[in-house]
Amino acid sequence: MRLVPYYTLGDHQGPLLDCPMPLDLSDLLDGGPWEVELGYGKGKFLLQQALAHPERRFLGVEVVSKYQKLLSKRAQRWGASNLMNIRGEALYLLSSVLPRRFADRLHVYFPDPWPKARHHRRRLFDPETVDLVLGVLKPGAELCFATDFLDYGELVMEMLDGFPGLTVEPVLEPWPDGARTNYEAKYMEEGRPIIRCVARLSERADQQALHPAGARGIAAAWHRREES
Repeated sequence: MRLVPYYTLGDHQGPLLDCPMPLDLSDLLDGGPWEVELGYGKGKFLLQQALAHPERRFLGVEVVSKYQKLLSKRAQRWGASNLMNIRGEALYLLSSVLPRRFADRLHVYFPDPWPKARHHRRRLFDPETVDLVLGVLKPGAELCFATDFLDYGELVMEMLDGFPGLTVEPVLEPWPDGARTNYEAKYMEEGRPIIRCVARLSERADQQALHPAGARGIAAAWHRREES
């Protein structure tokens, strides 16, 4: 059974199951461009950005309930009224709850690499799921990514480089605004190598395009669904 999606927005909170799907985010929060972070952990970066840019809207997704509650309390304490916080599984939310093509920027930092081969299907970035992840980006929008798991990072870079209409640029130095997560700050202090990149979607990108390495599997899954 899927974890029931639950959201907080200022003083408002509750399950999302009663809302029409996909969500009409403008009904929940008015404002400017959207930025999304998948797997925000303790939410330090997301909250800082929301407070620093009140003209923008921010959406965070986290599966760990205690972190979702922690960020919600901090957002209320600091008055981050432009921050919406959802507890739930990212791939489920991307496939069934969140709208497509609404975000100007997507942040994914140090996602679980699921290093064991039998767990690879759980990864956020996989040839058959990368379309869901990138599906939140508007044409011209960008993905910011970082990981310390070098094998996984190289696979992600290669995967992104093969996505139609996406240009990938490695970031060889730390982010200009410094470490964006507690993990990143710790690893930088330890001198651990980190892979970072920014991937930008073309203004003319085909919004129906699928990653070539995953299209066959997606088509097969859709065919099985139609048969059932």
